[in-house]
Amino acid sequence: MAVDLGTRVTKAVYLQRKGGGFALSNFIMRDAPVYDRSLTADKLSDHLKDIVHDLGAKTRSVSLILGAGESLVRTAEMPLIPTFQMIQMLKVNSKNYLQQDLNDHKFDCHIQMQPDTGGEEDGDGPKGMAKAKVVVGGGKSETVEIVREAARLAGLHVDEITTGLVQPANAFEQALPEVFEKEVVALVDFGYKNSAITILMLGELCLNRVVGFGAAKLTAGIAETLGITNAEAEGIKIGMPQEVESTIQPLLTPLGRELRASIDFFEHQHDTTVSQVFFSGGSACSDYIIQALQSELMVPCKSWNPADFLALDLPPEQMGTVEQVAPQLTVAVGAAAMII
Repeated sequence: MAVDLGTRVTKAVYLQRKGGGFALSNFIMRDAPVYDRSLTADKLSDHLKDIVHDLGAKTRSVSLILGAGESLVRTAEMPLIPTFQMIQMLKVNSKNYLQQDLNDHKFDCHIQMQPDTGGEEDGDGPKGMAKAKVVVGGGKSETVEIVREAARLAGLHVDEITTGLVQPANAFEQALPEVFEKEVVALVDFGYKNSAITILMLGELCLNRVVGFGAAKLTAGIAETLGITNAEAEGIKIGMPQEVESTIQPLLTPLGRELRASIDFFEHQHDTTVSQVFFSGGSACSDYIIQALQSELMVPCKSWNPADFLALDLPPEQMGTVEQVAPQLTVAVGAAAMII
């Protein structure tokens, strides 16, 4: 099981082994227990119990995923030492490596690249110690403890508490391995309050950035322009009737500019170009939104199905809807793929 604790909607998937691969056995999307005030362990535990029950999962092991507002991903150059020592260094002096004081965070590290120093001394650690390119994940300590306690109260075994910011890349590696390994692509995941852009170059995570623009701003903009309620705007946003289309382009312009700036920064730093942009998240279900952003980004844009590498062993009522909602399951599928 993997549960994406989104700001507005919780997404969860249940994967099982099938033959030589894995099958998607169930998925659900439920309104988050709270999204406009502080979350408590008791309320979240009740929510998790309902999620597990509705999934019909036979396991009590779960991956719990924090959203962009509660977590971060950064790349850093650190001394080539065991990861537990890197974590301790970040805890003591995060600003030195992440350019920000993050004393209220818990960290984990993944060594992405070990450079060949040719035996020369290098680094800001002990004399003669080489440096490594490290992907650092972090989550707010208070949130991590609430989530951990909620899982305990729900009777679950936590395989990991992770960030949703890296999960689109994990799912993309499994669903489109040829593109992942051989191309330079950007992945954009639409969230409720924020969107995240990840740039992959030949299978390496090179850039990860959170943009303060999500589905909530689109919904509010449509509601204000048409003089309707947010609930009505949410209902028509994905279907995108013609009278709504003319309002979408100016609403998306700020997001397009932010994404283009991230792509420009990467291309300048690496002297290469992004060949395609792949969109996931709820708003990726709208072809019009993707086409509108393509005109801003001037790069081919498309949505993608994170479950392409999975066999489908779903209840009959879900077989007809899985392809439509799959972009919303990207983060959960990415986390589950790393556990299996």
